[in-house]
Amino acid sequence: MGSAPGTPASESSVVEPESAGTDSVPESRPGAPRILLISGSTRPGSTNTAALRTFADIAAPAFTTELFTGLVEIPAFVPGDQPAPPPVRALRDRLAAADAVVFCAPEYAGFIPGSLKNLLEWTVGGADLHEKPVAWISVAAPGRGEGAITSLRTVLGYVGAVEIESACRRITVLGTMVGPDEKVADATVRQALAESVAAIGAYLSAAPAPREL
Repeated sequence: MGSAPGTPASESSVVEPESAGTDSVPESRPGAPRILLISGSTRPGSTNTAALRTFADIAAPAFTTELFTGLVEIPAFVPGDQPAPPPVRALRDRLAAADAVVFCAPEYAGFIPGSLKNLLEWTVGGADLHEKPVAWISVAAPGRGEGAITSLRTVLGYVGAVEIESACRRITVLGTMVGPDEKVADATVRQALAESVAAIGAYLSAAPAPREL
């Protein structure tokens, strides 16, 4: 765990070069557990990204959260390509610093978007997600999105990530629920996200401290 405590059909990416691909939530307290939020969508107005922004809003100040917004900047993965490009190094730094990672992705052609799969492929060689606690949130309408969940779980299992099952959620978020602040005010959605936040907190609190080498 860290040292302290993303063009889909329903999404948005707020790319801020000065933040090196992340949108931080400053209200979090110093020393709080860190959660990296990765949206698989690059579409402006994305419900996936809105759900993660809302997650961050609910998680503060108990957690330090960062919304990764550099999905479109990640180059195509080439096996054996060295050294890693700057956007990939920035991603790896954030993964290393995170105590947990939360993904929210739309379904494209029955799977997660290729851009998100590409991001995850960059983590294989460096074991960036190996034994890293992860959770997923699906905001698809009932009866949809299962392909994205299944393919995401398959890849996360392959890279050795540890799924926090109790923190994973299927929550329907409609475009009409996303406000001008790019967050969701719907009470049902926020309650489900709050439960996910609490589950991650409980998992991290129960996890043994990393051994000093």
